[in-house]
Amino acid sequence: MQFSTSFIPEIHFGDNIHQAIGEAAKALGARRATIVIDGFLAKSGLAERIMRTVEREGIPACIFSDFTGEPKLAHLHAALETVTGSDLVIGIGGGSALDIAKIVACCAASGRDPMHYALATNPLPKDRLKKILVPTTAGTGSETSATNIFSGPEGKKLWIWGAETKADLVLLDPSLTVSLPASLTAWCGLDAFVHAFEAATNRNTHAGAQFYAHEALRLITGALETAIREPANLEARGKVLLGSCYAGIAIDNCGTAIAHNISHALAGLAPVHHGLATALAFEATIGWLVEANTVDLDRAARACGLDEPADIPAFVSNLMDRCGVARTLPKAFDAFSAADLAREMSAPENRPMRRSTIREVADGDIDRFAARMMALAKGQ
Repeated sequence: MQFSTSFIPEIHFGDNIHQAIGEAAKALGARRATIVIDGFLAKSGLAERIMRTVEREGIPACIFSDFTGEPKLAHLHAALETVTGSDLVIGIGGGSALDIAKIVACCAASGRDPMHYALATNPLPKDRLKKILVPTTAGTGSETSATNIFSGPEGKKLWIWGAETKADLVLLDPSLTVSLPASLTAWCGLDAFVHAFEAATNRNTHAGAQFYAHEALRLITGALETAIREPANLEARGKVLLGSCYAGIAIDNCGTAIAHNISHALAGLAPVHHGLATALAFEATIGWLVEANTVDLDRAARACGLDEPADIPAFVSNLMDRCGVARTLPKAFDAFSAADLAREMSAPENRPMRRSTIREVADGDIDRFAARMMALAKGQ
């Protein structure tokens, strides 16, 4: 066996550790910082508090929070205007905030438009701005990933990836996840679960990634329900947050598979929370997937506390029930057909996830999964 494990950023974990962001910025030699933060977190006063901790270290700072939903090219352009003159970007929030921070830290250094780097059209600049990333949703794992997603000018999902987008420092603070509503805690946590499971079982998996993926599965399955039912339980919140981070390391090394092929395709049709879409897609495909009955599937099952892969589908459905996940897609999907989704699933940008799936995904499988998913939009 041969494999390599990609660069893992320096990671600090602890309750209220975000209060040390100013000291961390100073240690990185920052002279001016831009804080990219989710809008609702900015309105809560968190952005101002963090700006004060940074400025107390003699580092002027500004805030960018003018975005909603998944990153769009217009959001990146606006963020680039704000970040002008900064040498440090601090990303705080969910995957959108972190991806925006990572992308603009590269584009601001080179002066290039994000489209210049989309789908690896051109190499990323080596002299990117420094980055501190602080996740608050415990789902995407973007804080450790080299992959960054945004919607291009035609609304299609695009990727920018490369080690240059990775953080210089990651701060994992369970206290920042306490205010996350139950539904979002569930959707994000299940997204992290699927990250870990797919990275541990797809065609690209290896022992280096499984080390993190299996521990992520243990942490998330053991703590997610408690984090939902007891939102102030920092121990449970911390386990889910750490599990999400480890799952991010795993997918950074091995990628994802069919559930993410479907969830990205759904987002190409209409707005939907990525975690919800991924959880629904995973439940719709896991019974088919475990028929492969590989050694890697067996190891993943045992990491979930199960005896064999055949136990996984019922376990997943039960976990989703306990987490209160409704099996429905937003009303916006009523306007689309299974054929529309199948076309998106077969699009070039989604093919890598199809190819990495441990079972061959035939065109007939695409059609069947698409029909199963679109039935959720029509209440069938």
